[in-house]
Amino acid sequence: MRKKPNVIYILADDMGYGDVSALNGNCPFATPHLDRIAREGIAFTDAHATSAVCTPSRYGILTGRYNWRSRLKSGVIGGYSEPLIEDGRKTVADLFKSQGYRTAAIGKWHLGMNFSKTPDFCEKPDFDACTGVDYAGVIQNAPVSNGFDYYFGISGSLDMPPYVYIENDRFTELPDHVTKNTGKKFWREGPTAPGFHHEHVLDELTKRVCEKITEYKAEPFFIYFPMPAPHTPILPGEQFIGKSGTNAYGDFVLHCDDAVGRVVKQLEEEGLYDDTILIFTSDNGCSPMVDYPELLANGHNPSYIFRGTKADIYEGGHRIPLLVQWKNGIPGGRVCRQLVCLADFMATMAELLQTALPDDMGEDSVSNLPIWKGSEEEVRSDLVHQSIDGSLSIRRGNFKLELCPGSGGWSDPVPGKEDPSLPRFQLYNLAEDIGETVNVIEQYPDIARDLRAALKRCIENGRSTPGKRQKNNGQRIWKTIAWMDEKEI
Repeated sequence: MRKKPNVIYILADDMGYGDVSALNGNCPFATPHLDRIAREGIAFTDAHATSAVCTPSRYGILTGRYNWRSRLKSGVIGGYSEPLIEDGRKTVADLFKSQGYRTAAIGKWHLGMNFSKTPDFCEKPDFDACTGVDYAGVIQNAPVSNGFDYYFGISGSLDMPPYVYIENDRFTELPDHVTKNTGKKFWREGPTAPGFHHEHVLDELTKRVCEKITEYKAEPFFIYFPMPAPHTPILPGEQFIGKSGTNAYGDFVLHCDDAVGRVVKQLEEEGLYDDTILIFTSDNGCSPMVDYPELLANGHNPSYIFRGTKADIYEGGHRIPLLVQWKNGIPGGRVCRQLVCLADFMATMAELLQTALPDDMGEDSVSNLPIWKGSEEEVRSDLVHQSIDGSLSIRRGNFKLELCPGSGGWSDPVPGKEDPSLPRFQLYNLAEDIGETVNVIEQYPDIARDLRAALKRCIENGRSTPGKRQKNNGQRIWKTIAWMDEKEI
């Protein structure tokens, strides 16, 4: 009997669509390892995260559920935060385990855990260091409580304390000093373990992924590799400094590309390359922390031709690179222009493994398997996006309705500083205006009303796919509906 395919899901952190040279003909540097995946697999040009920032988009990937249905309605969580994935909610790792897979997560979690605490525990604002953490205690609701057999990595982003590795449900060391950095190498002040060095984290995690491939090779496996890069701190290895011809961020992208190449090389050495599904993507668009003006002056735009950056409701916030390769399973050398979402991973794997999802699992996940096999038919009728301030948009066909007057994020016009004379909502025809420069809501009010009604149904039903109606978490989502009803198109 033929072994089920292995699956490796590599998630870059804050890498823009324009950072992959296979997707950007004007990219001043080459990403050869990513380009190989695109060349031998499928390169998606209309793929999206569910959110324009880290934590919520990761929730969408692992649960197949829109992140705004969770308790987190805006922003992200910190390195000390409580778990976001609800008790009893199954993840895609649970799906793989039920089908006989060994599962591992190696990298940045950023979905919350329950650390052991002392009576004086206090989480400070802005993701800064906490007091009262028992670093020798057992961690509850770590990734190993969410379908993964093994975990090694960090609790939040690499610029969020604590700077201590976690293995399974324990910290690997006790912190013994405090570190902080600024500029492009920015990380917040926080407790740091003696064996933790920010500049080595990407390579350490990549090494662990390669080791796990060897350990798991006899059985089908799923490895989730959420890289901590090229998010801040921007710390390219010495061999990459100056190689991109742009700035340190471009060099760090090359470091990430090299990490992908090391994973591919390990698969080849173990004879697993042809029968492993290899997925590469990013959790959201590129951050303005990288110094866009400097990059643009050097001929590079991480957002490619799209408006906005990480955090924004505009395409630059959530349209991301997505490359999928499976030598023995899907025809390669293709460019896919159909609308897809990272939340679709769960339903795609369920169909591939020929198992049905229950009604309370993957409520917003749509199988992309027909596309993988060569179909040019659309699999999604619509797609909902979210910006960092919680603003929603809905895309159907070429039209995209944004329920905010500005970016909803970090680009101009920022929330609260929009021109009060402009419409409260935005409607763009992406077929004619991919840069989202001309708001056509006054020309197409009926389309805008239809899209708003579709979004309202999506919220009220607790799902966007066929099945039994489900509940959303938290009350704020109903306030969103009330606000939508109050505003005129």
